[in-house]
Amino acid sequence: MTMLADAFAAGYAGLSAWSDLIDRINVFPVADADTGANLRISLSPLCACGQDPAQTAEQMVRSATGNSGNIAAAFFGALLEAADENDLARQVSQGRKRARQAVADPKDGTMLTVFDTLAEVVARCPTLDLASGETILAALRQTVLATAQTQADCRAAGVVDAGALGMYIFFDAFFRTLTGMGGSGPSLFTLFPGRLALATGYSPPPSEAYCVDVLLTPAGNHQMGPAALAHLGESLVVVSEQARLKIHVHTPDLQALRARLAGLGEVAHWSAEPLDFSGERRGQRPEACLHIMTDAAGSLPRHLARRHGISLLDSYIIHGDMARPESLCDPATIYGLMRQGHRLTTAQASLAERHRQYRSVCEEFGPTLYLCVGSAFTGNHGVALAWQQQQDQEQLLEVIDTGAASGRLGLIALMVGRLALRTDDAGAVKTYALALVRTCREYVFIDTLRYLVASGRVSRASGLFGDFIHLKPVISPTPEGVRKMGLVRSRAAQLAFALDKARKEIGAPARAVLLLQYSDNEPWVREVAQPQLHRLLPGAEVLVTPLSLTSGIHMGPGAWSLAFAEEG
Repeated sequence: MTMLADAFAAGYAGLSAWSDLIDRINVFPVADADTGANLRISLSPLCACGQDPAQTAEQMVRSATGNSGNIAAAFFGALLEAADENDLARQVSQGRKRARQAVADPKDGTMLTVFDTLAEVVARCPTLDLASGETILAALRQTVLATAQTQADCRAAGVVDAGALGMYIFFDAFFRTLTGMGGSGPSLFTLFPGRLALATGYSPPPSEAYCVDVLLTPAGNHQMGPAALAHLGESLVVVSEQARLKIHVHTPDLQALRARLAGLGEVAHWSAEPLDFSGERRGQRPEACLHIMTDAAGSLPRHLARRHGISLLDSYIIHGDMARPESLCDPATIYGLMRQGHRLTTAQASLAERHRQYRSVCEEFGPTLYLCVGSAFTGNHGVALAWQQQQDQEQLLEVIDTGAASGRLGLIALMVGRLALRTDDAGAVKTYALALVRTCREYVFIDTLRYLVASGRVSRASGLFGDFIHLKPVISPTPEGVRKMGLVRSRAAQLAFALDKARKEIGAPARAVLLLQYSDNEPWVREVAQPQLHRLLPGAEVLVTPLSLTSGIHMGPGAWSLAFAEEG
């Protein structure tokens, strides 16, 4: 990779590590608590921008989502055109121009103001060195601090602008890499004191609008700039992508918007989400005696993790030359691609990204227990221990190798997180975690072996033989790796196997928590499997969640799983 490509990847790693915090303080232009997630989705192509910058820019525009993501895609599309570090000032200026031109109603006190400052200060730096790096970051910090007073929404909430903060975090890591400053800067809580949490009692106004992202192929000679399209709705952003337009807009009337767009051309892509301002969507975290962190490879959805104050560390789903954080992928799209024969793989976040995540969680929450995916499946445990020994000077991070993956990992984290909210005894939480590592069970039911064969989890010969005689394996993630627990011939036999194991291995149903997970078979899991478990164990708690995509890509469509444990 070139130095610029390294800097882009470092910037993204920094942004990703703090995306949950960015979500929580997002109040402008609407308090929909998704600025961090939108920036992670939109800028994820920067992880591999050393391959082809032009292609990366196109991927960013296509994947861009939300107000912040589309504005950022316009800016970084220009920045990617920089031939080297010496070309940076010109392309920052060009990116600033494109970002402002993309917005129908540009506002100060936002990420646009950060781009303005960046263009001005980089233009004054004759070379990019340690001194200029410090100068750039100091100027950006002052700009972000000022956003807390510029926008009325930010003043009311007592926070800096979320998009502006996201860009500061990105460029902090970017310029530390590019100028050789290296290391990590001061804590965000030191740089922006008192401006990284919503004011007590703050409540955003309600909204019935939707956040819409559209990819439009224009027809005829219509004017297609932001000013000409301002009638489409609020928070309009328009970015060109070859012969098409990426349009982001907020509207209370989806039907009317569709009709207006149909008059402008062909809609190649449409997505619409309600502007949900609920506390759960905002990711407000309950107070726990010990913060819990785990890997998204456990089947614990982000909304459930937020509700119990648990941080998730993402791995990546790779399709062709695209890599996207697991928790931000659409399962229906992923399983659809797999059924069509597309090859998808998984990968861990870079070392830099994982290190930044450990640091960000410890800085924000203090003492943290990391319930790590089993070392038989990834190297995450070793990476976390190395960071702990080398960089965790305050000894805030404690790491447990759970030996688990999939729903077993998710259920352990969920039950430990619940206890951390109920007690003030951090030692009891750690003891409980170790007990669950020993007692929690999981059975994963595979529909066809060909995906396990493709991922290398079983040999091609045994996989083809299993499919030929229509055998469906039952496996379990253990500290030693994946273990085969049985073979059945039908989905009905899978369910009978699961019910038999639950009946025999759950000693106290009234204290049992069961986690049912689905791949692309949610209706069957909810309508057939869940009711039978309720009838078998009427006193037990049965939760239904998606199978983690890290597991789903290896297990394949049609897979499902049952994990269970008993509360102490």
